[in-house]
Amino acid sequence: MNDKFLEGKGALITGGASGFGKGVALEYAKRGADILLVDIDEELLEETSKKIEVETKQKVIPIVCDVSQVNQVKQMAKQAFEELDNIFVLFNNAGICPGYGKDILKADEKIWNSTIDVNLKGQWLISKFVCRNMRRQPFEPLAGKVIHTSSDMGMVVDITVPIYCISKAGIITLMQILAKTLAPKMTVNSISPGYHVTGIYANSEDVMVQTMKIGNVKTPLNRVGTVEDIVNVALFLASPASNFITGHNFVVDGGIVDVGVPANYLKTDI
Repeated sequence: MNDKFLEGKGALITGGASGFGKGVALEYAKRGADILLVDIDEELLEETSKKIEVETKQKVIPIVCDVSQVNQVKQMAKQAFEELDNIFVLFNNAGICPGYGKDILKADEKIWNSTIDVNLKGQWLISKFVCRNMRRQPFEPLAGKVIHTSSDMGMVVDITVPIYCISKAGIITLMQILAKTLAPKMTVNSISPGYHVTGIYANSEDVMVQTMKIGNVKTPLNRVGTVEDIVNVALFLASPASNFITGHNFVVDGGIVDVGVPANYLKTDI
C-alpha cells in the first residue's frame, strides 16, 4: 500500500488535542492528510496542532468546538469545508467519562446530561453536519470514511460507569444506522477500545491498572492497551484496505470482551 494513501485528502478529528485523537491525527498527517483538529480545550488544541504541523509539514487547522452544542457544531462544519476542499476521513472521537463509582440509581441528572450530550448527541451532531457534504465528494470508489470511537463497555457493561456504557452502546447503534444511510457512497465503522492509557485514566497506567483490579478485569493478552493499538486500526479503516467493510464495530481490548473477564462486581458464592 502507498504510504501516502491520504495525500490530497482531509481528515477531521474530534477530541483531537489528546489521547486517541492526537495519535490518529499525527499518523494521518504522516500519510499525507491535511488535518482539521477539533477540541474544547483551546490551549491544548493549539499546542497539539503546532506539534503535528512541525513534525509532518502538513496543514493542521485547530477549531475550538463543544460537540454537544448544535450551533457550535454547525459553525465548525461550515468552517471545516471552507478551510479544506474535502474531508475524506471523519474520526468521530470526542468523549467524556464523569461520575465514576455511582450506580445507575444514584447517578445525577447533570452527569447523565453531560455524558449523553457529549458522547452520543455529539457524535450524532458531528456526523449530521459533516457527512452531508462528505457524501457529495467526487472521490471514487468511496466519497469518504467515518470512524466512531465507542468502547468495549458499550458491549459488556461496567456498573461503575453506567451512563458512559449507555452512551457507548448508543454509538454502536448510531454507527450502524449511518452505515446503512450512507451506503454505498461511504463506509462507517467504529472502534471499541478497552483499557488504554488516556485522559479518562488521568494518563496514568497505575490509575488504569488499579481500576482494572477493582473490577476483577482479566486481559488474555496480559498487557494494557496503548494509544498506538487504536491508531493502527484507525489507519486501516482510513486506508483502501478497508474499502469493503462497513457497519462493523472493531473491538480492540486484548480479548477482554470475547475471551477474557470484563469488569464485574458480583458478590455471590457461586
